Amino acid sequence: MKQQKIGIVGLGRMGGNMARCLKDKGWVVSSVFDVDVALTAAMAGELGAEAASTPAAVAKAADVILTVVSDDMAMEAIFFDSGNLLEFAEARVFINCATLSPGIHPRIGEAAKAAGGACLEACMASSIPQARNGELFLMIGGEESVFAGQRQLLEDLSAALLHIGPLGKASEVKALVNMVMNINTAALAEGLGLGAALGLDLGMLCEVFRQTGANSRVLATDADDMIQRDHDCFFSAAHAAKDSGIALALANEAGVHTPLAEATLAQYQRLIDLGLGELDKSGVAELTFPGRGPNASA
Repeated sequence: MKQQKIGIVGLGRMGGNMARCLKDKGWVVSSVFDVDVALTAAMAGELGAEAASTPAAVAKAADVILTVVSDDMAMEAIFFDSGNLLEFAEARVFINCATLSPGIHPRIGEAAKAAGGACLEACMASSIPQARNGELFLMIGGEESVFAGQRQLLEDLSAALLHIGPLGKASEVKALVNMVMNINTAALAEGLGLGAALGLDLGMLCEVFRQTGANSRVLATDADDMIQRDHDCFFSAAHAAKDSGIALALANEAGVHTPLAEATLAQYQRLIDLGLGELDKSGVAELTFPGRGPNASA
């Protein structure tokens, strides 16, 4: 299986580290592409890969193409604009890893199938260190036979993976994962910010949270960063807003009212409006702690 050549489209925080992981595990990363030409050249040099000038060039040089792009618009571009991946789709498998609107996956899957290829979605949970070390949790959508054919590759990227269902269904699950995670993050920022305003010892407060129903995965990953104002980006506030928006669109389609998700999106949108969208999602604490951000004069 490792005789398959791998192409990567999208070389940002996640895609670049997934490429490094696969190279370390013995896969041939044959070609890479990013809209940032300098990043493409640098990653190609590091990986010993071709620096492709178009997505089509990546597909031409690879058997399996991982796409890790920022949003629906970027996904549309790499599959349907000039120089797109489908120009060399025959016998190729496209594994699409970004968090996108679920409806885009079946449409791209049909287009790839018509061109002689196949698609999977591999929605990622976890972050940059897990991408680098092959410890992601992957939610897979697509035909089970295609999944079975790419299982070794996907296992080399993950600590665990689960086949969710047809194309689009994994993205629905991922949207709900990020909706709940973002709500938890915003709630933790409010709790810690209020604790700070009350003059409580925040280390003590976190320990109480850990021992009670206030505990969460976000408490473990983000509390110290919120307290110390260490918002180096692993998952940006802008991406949190995008993903909450995807979940809200699904809720609207289903006729379900989600006021907590709406309030959370409003908080992350406020960060973006303040020019802080590239902070880590923990940066939402800049809106809730006394003496910070908009509260600096409070």
